[in-house]
Amino acid sequence: MTSAAPAKPARRRSALGPTILILAVLLVALFASAGLVTEWLWYSQLDVTQVLRTEWLTRAALFATGALVLGGSTWLNLHLAYRHRPVYAPATQEQRNLDRYREAVEPLRRGVLIGAPIVLGLFGGLAASSQWQTILVALNGETFNEVDPQFGMDLSFFLFTLPALRFAVSFLMAVVFIGLVAAVVTHYLYGGLQVGQGPHVSPAARVHLGVLAAVFTLLIAGSYWLDRYSLLAQEGERFDGAAYTDVSAVLPGREILAGIAIVVAVLFVVASVRGTWRLPAVAVALMLVAGIVVGAIYPALVQRFQVLPNEQDLEEPYIQRNIDATLAAYGLEDIERIDYQATTEAEVGALREDAEATASIRLMDPTIISQTFRQLQQIRQYYSFEQDLSVDRYDLDGQNADTVIAVRELNLNGLGANQRNWTNDHTVYTHGFGVVAAYGNTPGPGGQPEFFEGGIPSTGELGDYEPRIYFGQQSPDYSIVGAPEGTAPWEVDYPSDETDGEVLSTYTGDGGPQVSNPFLRALFAIRFGSQEILFSDRVTNESQVLFDRDPRVRVEKVAPFLTVDSSTYPAVIDTDGDGVGEVKWIVDAYTTSNSYPYSARQALEEATLDSTLVGANGQPLTVTQQPASVNYIRNSVKAVVDAYDGSVTLYTWDESDPVLQTWKNVYPDLIQPMSEMSGELMSHVRYPQDMFKVQRTLLNTYHVTDAGQFFAGSDFWRTPEDPTDDGTAPQPPYYLTLRMPEQEESSFSLTTSFILAAENRNVLRGFAAVDGDAGTVDGERAESYGRIRLLELSAGSAIPGPGQVQNNFDTDQAAANTLNILDSQGSQAVQGNLLTLPVGGGFLYVQPVYAQASSGTQYPLLRYVLVAFGDKIGFATTLDEALDQVFGGDSGADAGDAGIDPDVEVEPVDPGEDPTDGAGEEPTEQPTDGGTTAPVLPGTPQERLTTALDDAGTALADSRAAQVSGDWAAYGEAQADLADALERAIAAQDEISAAG
Repeated sequence: MTSAAPAKPARRRSALGPTILILAVLLVALFASAGLVTEWLWYSQLDVTQVLRTEWLTRAALFATGALVLGGSTWLNLHLAYRHRPVYAPATQEQRNLDRYREAVEPLRRGVLIGAPIVLGLFGGLAASSQWQTILVALNGETFNEVDPQFGMDLSFFLFTLPALRFAVSFLMAVVFIGLVAAVVTHYLYGGLQVGQGPHVSPAARVHLGVLAAVFTLLIAGSYWLDRYSLLAQEGERFDGAAYTDVSAVLPGREILAGIAIVVAVLFVVASVRGTWRLPAVAVALMLVAGIVVGAIYPALVQRFQVLPNEQDLEEPYIQRNIDATLAAYGLEDIERIDYQATTEAEVGALREDAEATASIRLMDPTIISQTFRQLQQIRQYYSFEQDLSVDRYDLDGQNADTVIAVRELNLNGLGANQRNWTNDHTVYTHGFGVVAAYGNTPGPGGQPEFFEGGIPSTGELGDYEPRIYFGQQSPDYSIVGAPEGTAPWEVDYPSDETDGEVLSTYTGDGGPQVSNPFLRALFAIRFGSQEILFSDRVTNESQVLFDRDPRVRVEKVAPFLTVDSSTYPAVIDTDGDGVGEVKWIVDAYTTSNSYPYSARQALEEATLDSTLVGANGQPLTVTQQPASVNYIRNSVKAVVDAYDGSVTLYTWDESDPVLQTWKNVYPDLIQPMSEMSGELMSHVRYPQDMFKVQRTLLNTYHVTDAGQFFAGSDFWRTPEDPTDDGTAPQPPYYLTLRMPEQEESSFSLTTSFILAAENRNVLRGFAAVDGDAGTVDGERAESYGRIRLLELSAGSAIPGPGQVQNNFDTDQAAANTLNILDSQGSQAVQGNLLTLPVGGGFLYVQPVYAQASSGTQYPLLRYVLVAFGDKIGFATTLDEALDQVFGGDSGADAGDAGIDPDVEVEPVDPGEDPTDGAGEEPTEQPTDGGTTAPVLPGTPQERLTTALDDAGTALADSRAAQVSGDWAAYGEAQADLADALERAIAAQDEISAAG
């Protein structure tokens, strides 16, 4: 016998494949964990991990529940249908035709029975996890102790419980429907259900499908029943909430349909036992017919033949419900209404009682002088200011002064192309520096802002404070800060003449997660797509990563249940009482809902949009994370973000808000009580703009509180368009210090005006101001804060609205001549905000007018002030002089320095007097119509006009040269020469027009 050949040794499997697979899994896990771990570190640094933990755990629990319910239901129904298939498939032609499909599916059966439930479970989990906030408020809801007018149920049911019930019913309907489809397909494929020669259902399939159909119709019944409650928050054509037809026809119809659905469900159960589908089939057909008749036709008939002929009488009770609910939901219940008999006659001394208000008129328009701030206070190209500056008030020398304030923020786009690299962008230029503040009502030399805080290093009236701004509205996406002890600093603070370079520093705060090991560096490198984080020597174990630095973004992340205001503003506050202040960003935040019964629904983006928030393309300049629409809103939280370390502190502002109390149950230690807010911080809290915009939008119609008048709609108002803009966006509300009629003393307020709703009538119909003084440094919140005072004008009055006043300003001969000449001499006039003030027994309009170069270096400087009272117009270089023109030479107001104060006095333009040319020639005298004499200048009017225009051009050139050199004395003299030249040009132009 031959010996057997030796067996070949087994081939060793290569370790390369498993190694590559393991590395791939690790790499995917690394990328997936980068976002999660760095996000956790961000929350941990702020000590608010409970926010992320609660969200993640809730989402995970809901995902698991949703995936288990949908995936498990699908698997169970597929499994039951396959398990109870007929042992012998019916030998019908239909079944023989299905044999090839069964053969094709059989190899994939196990995969389908497992894979399909898993895939569907993932979708179900995602759908459920997205409702994490809905479920949390349902589980932690506080009561309102107020009931709805239809069912008498506490409002918490509608705001907290009903949304969760609706989601649960809808989700379960989807689960049962998918399970029913899966069971039908499987039973049909394997012969349990035949439809070819008349329906035939096996007993097992009959029970299976009958039970599923019964559960589905029971869920339909539940949906109909919940629809009854949802009617109270639905949108209507004339008003929101359930109207007469809804209550009388739709609501009982939903109850009838719910009852029918329950009967159908019972019949499905009976059919699954008895074996006949006739009764449930008839019942389903009847339910469909009933849905059409009871759910659509009957309500339409009631609306057409009962409501329309008697609409006002029938709808009045429901309109009143809507009015009452809307006023309650938007905090408009306690408005102080004042019948204001406004006069249009300006009388001498009429402003004497309003001297404080007129002295506080803000001539510095925060939307215009931002460019002036940049030119005069930017210092370096890598700094910048917001386009829309903030308005606040500060206690200066014992007096509350309205202030225009801004933070000098970092702007990397200002660096040259050769300066832009990773090191500079993320480790050198890391922060802004200092605060710049100017008086709101007092121009400085040459019409520039009168700064009381500015420069680098910062000096002024605000004292010592930490000037470095690491967290702001223009901060880079991320910066690497901090360095080992003993290392030379490399972060730029500001330029210095002493060092012939830049003053450098090292961040010593606690503003971001540390990258203390290579693993964390890798995670942040992945998050930001920057390999330099891994390899740069400037990233050390002591380094911190600062990111998500916008104050609004930080508040949104710390409190995801809040909607933040579209604007935030800085305040310098000595929080520790040690004389060293800190820059804090104050952010207003709201709790909202869209389920308040009968309240009017309001689109937030539409209501809060005004001329300051519209870009060149007509789109909003800022996009906020806010709900599409709401019908309940409260300014429940004041948030404060430190500009140096980024810490976020939330303060309870509306302790009576049940929505806020519900979220405080979810996050017990997240929001501090109001008592923890320092008095100095409270003195800078103001009434929020977005809240007031929403309220004024509603007041356009809901100032009418009588249901009959509301139905007629004859006294509806609208917010005037901004006449200084293109006239398409609403005029923004303005922060002003004023005293409303019947108010004891002036207060810092947010104001707005109302005009007739008619498109072609710009007549004033109302004026509202909300008290924005939260308190003083004594720490007590003012009782008057948030009180809205509404001045209602009589229907027969004809007080000019902002559009009419702007038209009068634009067509005033004296003003037009001056501004036209100004526009023709290498500069251009810029009209500031048109302010409305209820003073002197009527309404005073004030508009600052700025001038800036038409090319080259452009920044506006205050040049003139326009005022109007009734049909009288004043136009001068100071507010006092303009008021005197309107009120007969003695306004009775003391506006202080509310006008231009160059080093050389500039005389106001007076169209009734011919000025001299200042050339030293003696003018001759000639009689005037009034018997007095007026000077006659030498030369023809055309020659004098040419000379004056040439002198104006020379004065403008001298002004620019003085600005560049910083010689403000020379600048003041040049401005005086310019004013004199303009006066002579106007006089000459008047002579030419009169002769012509």
